[in-house]
Amino acid sequence: MNYCTICKKEITEAEQIYSTKKYGKALCRSHQNTTNNGLSKKEGRYKEGMIKGRIAETLIEELFLSLGYNVFRYGMENTVPAITKLLQDVNSEVADTIRRMPDFVVQHPIRKDVYFIEVKFRKSGQFDISDKSLYKYPYGNAYFVIVSKSHIKCITYSELKEGKKVTSKSMNYLGNRKEFDLDKETIKQFCDFAVKFFSEV
Repeated sequence: MNYCTICKKEITEAEQIYSTKKYGKALCRSHQNTTNNGLSKKEGRYKEGMIKGRIAETLIEELFLSLGYNVFRYGMENTVPAITKLLQDVNSEVADTIRRMPDFVVQHPIRKDVYFIEVKFRKSGQFDISDKSLYKYPYGNAYFVIVSKSHIKCITYSELKEGKKVTSKSMNYLGNRKEFDLDKETIKQFCDFAVKFFSEV
């Protein structure tokens, strides 16, 4: 007889073979709907998305720092760290505004101009105004840096509102933004990091 390693419920041999192959242990059908650490699939996807986003943010933070920029973490997880989990399932205008705080404020090393930077990881490399994160977006002067498995691109919120898009074939590379004066070779190195980190995604 085979049993679920979590609830000890009897399972069929087929369930035991399938779950051992897929999850690394014998699980009943109910517990196959949770990840190995006990999270539901929905919670698991949320956590996975958060981790990918943080990797992308760290990549862009280090890119700007390496080019002499002053970089200040600005998003809700930095300004009000305890609120991230509390807002996970809250739907209100205030919660949405907090959730949409840009990730960084960066300052040009010479001109001292400052910019809001919002970093997004998109596996497909595509980003446009229809993205759900832009619904009622309150920061009209933000720059969106889109990290994909092979490119780092950039577009402003006003450009998105005009109907412009980031696609896998578009030419809106971060290195082409004249506002930032970024070294293209350094950006290429960080693109290589993105390929390395996200190749299995």
